[in-house]
Amino acid sequence: MIRLYTHPDNPQPRNISKAIRVLQEGGLIIYPTDTVYGLGCDLYNKRAVEKIYQIKGIRKKARLSFICPDLKNIAKYAHVSTPAYKIMRHLTPGPFTFILESTRAVPKILVEKRKTVGIRVPDNVICHTLLQEFGHPVISTSVTFPGQEYMNDPEEIAEVFEHNVDLFLDVGIGGSEPSTIFDLTTDEPEILREGKGFSEDLIY
Repeated sequence: MIRLYTHPDNPQPRNISKAIRVLQEGGLIIYPTDTVYGLGCDLYNKRAVEKIYQIKGIRKKARLSFICPDLKNIAKYAHVSTPAYKIMRHLTPGPFTFILESTRAVPKILVEKRKTVGIRVPDNVICHTLLQEFGHPVISTSVTFPGQEYMNDPEEIAEVFEHNVDLFLDVGIGGSEPSTIFDLTTDEPEILREGKGFSEDLIY
């Protein structure tokens, strides 16, 4: 695994370029978000997506989310109602994952029988730069395993994922609180997980 020490607010262009090259070649990267470190790959590389399921030890029925640079981009991958759009416009970019009905642009491996998908627009310079330059959404699943705490120590992350991931954009100690998850598939929005950014009046 290539480990690149990266400035969180002014990422070195060469580090971003190397991460994009890994994504283009079907590799896996670990990168910071506005919540916890994320494990990701190109949304459209089926083999890479399958490897993430394998590494995390989760079945394909478990939902993998992906990140987009902005709301305009989301409409390609999900059906967004007017009420849902108003909520998302208010909360993006930010530490929120939105569950939406997927369009046909989302690879089948991510939706299968569910027909829904999790999408994020993180408030993070590195995520935004990666997405703008790469041009595709990137898978975003937490650097953790089922039933375990979120890893935020770069040394632990590097040790655990050394042989499974191609590149690690290391910005130091990461967050330890995951995103808040909203289900926006119905007229009544529902919070499925209380995480970073949660407050009682979020959707009222």
